[in-house]
Amino acid sequence: MPFSLEDVAVHNNRDSCWVIINQQVYDVTEFLPEHPGGFSIILKYAGRDATRAYVPIHPKDALEKHLPKSKHLGPIADAAAQKLEEAEVKREKSQDELRVEKSRRERPLLSRILNLYDMDEVAKKVLPFKVYSFYSCGADDGITLEQNTRAFSRFFFNPRVMRPVSKCDPSTKILGFNSSLPIFVSGAAQAKLGHPLGELNITRACGKAKLAQMISTHSSCSYSEIANAALPGQPLFFQLYKSSIDEKAASLVKEVESLGYKSIWLTVDVATLGNREKDVKSGWVLEDQEKGVPSYYIEEAEKGGEESVNFFGTSSPRVALDDHDMTWQKTVPWLRSVTKLPIALKGIQCVEDAVLAAEAGVDGILLSNHGGRQLEYSLPPLEVLYRIRKQRPDVFDKTEVYIDGGVHRGTDVLKAVCLGAKAVGFGRAFLFAQSAYGEAGCDKIIQILRREIVTGMRLLGASSIKELRPEMVERVDWEPIIRSRL
Repeated sequence: MPFSLEDVAVHNNRDSCWVIINQQVYDVTEFLPEHPGGFSIILKYAGRDATRAYVPIHPKDALEKHLPKSKHLGPIADAAAQKLEEAEVKREKSQDELRVEKSRRERPLLSRILNLYDMDEVAKKVLPFKVYSFYSCGADDGITLEQNTRAFSRFFFNPRVMRPVSKCDPSTKILGFNSSLPIFVSGAAQAKLGHPLGELNITRACGKAKLAQMISTHSSCSYSEIANAALPGQPLFFQLYKSSIDEKAASLVKEVESLGYKSIWLTVDVATLGNREKDVKSGWVLEDQEKGVPSYYIEEAEKGGEESVNFFGTSSPRVALDDHDMTWQKTVPWLRSVTKLPIALKGIQCVEDAVLAAEAGVDGILLSNHGGRQLEYSLPPLEVLYRIRKQRPDVFDKTEVYIDGGVHRGTDVLKAVCLGAKAVGFGRAFLFAQSAYGEAGCDKIIQILRREIVTGMRLLGASSIKELRPEMVERVDWEPIIRSRL
């Protein structure tokens, strides 16, 4: 028999915890101790509808994968569903929700978005405050986040002239797969927080543009949904956050391999989650905004110090269950033993580890500090790329090198390619674009980057990617004065 709201409401504690998601009732009592983010997050919705909180951050198949069938109790009654719908219509919207609705109505025409900074500005206005804080935050004081971008201003071109460039081909190969541009979508999770279709917006845009997309283990759309949205032959790469349990990690690799994913990019820079205070604080800002006054300290109501703070913020708490004891000696050989797909390491941050990766025989390395979200004061990826070029150029002969982080312009891409990068990854840019305009926003930034890359190649005197050489770029010991756009 379908459940009434009253039937569900009595199961509202740790001993018996039921929740409603998409009009279906689930018994999550036994799952409470296993939830990576702690039981308190679930108990907040015990005995009631959790759909609005659950859907934006979980793939459709998450309940099927992680909750036994016996705990799928069945649907709510039609009358109960109607009550929930009526309650949602009558729900008083927060100040932030009203701001977002107004900003979405006032978005500029896509034709007036001329560069990725313009798209970032729209996203900042139309995204919920908490979501924008999560997408845009860096570690600690955001110094690494800022320097990732500023690093590009320390490299200048030596353009060549009097070269035929009327025909300009910006295409390349990434791990052997054709790409129309020397760019790809780097792993970026929880896209549904910004748009209901999430990663699917990016997949469809990449399919049309013939670009590769990296899918995070923590994507908000299921791996199968994304695979089904891809065009035949469209390269989907998988960003693996390796479980501490080898069998689980191997099963995940086999799953995406069976779905047609083309390569595995092992995340190696998350031995623990970075200190992302901007994200953590965002919830408090919204609470105080709604109250109209800040929350002051009251001794008898204080529940504790650090333990009462959710330092995961909006990040997936599942990272706490990842393998924090990976080594060169065991992890790369293990991954080779479970898949025949190309393997790349995502998160190399120094010359020494780039050399070790090349010696380990991986197919590629992604120089990345996780968009400035992990260790504060880690070097900008472009600076690491430059050091590899100067100190160990043999690395480029042994493995393919990629970078991401801080990239905003086609000229940024060209600087990296000149120094030896096969291609450059964009993460936040696609999250912002699909949040602001859906699939059309992703189409737009690809068009922008194509125009900027081709324009830059012609002005450099290069008619193809292979003509971009290290001598076309030099590092200067000064920086131009640039109006900050961060």
